[in-house]
Amino acid sequence: MTEIDTKTDALVPAWLTLPDIAEKLDVEVTRVRQLVKEGQLIAVRRGENRALHVPAAFIDEDKVVKGLTGTLTLLRDNGFTVEEMIEWLFTPDPSLPGTP
Repeated sequence: MTEIDTKTDALVPAWLTLPDIAEKLDVEVTRVRQLVKEGQLIAVRRGENRALHVPAAFIDEDKVVKGLTGTLTLLRDNGFTVEEMIEWLFTPDPSLPGTP
């Protein structure tokens, strides 16, 4: 898994651990790990204990945000690293009302 630098880490307003996501989705943590492995979610190591974290914005109450998996696939297919994906998704874009 990728470790995230401080600049990119600061772009994301809130993070969730894999157990947090498992609770929100009402699934086992192993299922969340599978979502990361399959590329439906991206996770980075952060914090003092280097635990895996996912941007909280990727979870919409009890499901993965609609369209996220396809967006992550397109970014990955275009050579983006996990850190670059997070940076692109959370950097304000003047052509949009906010961030992608």
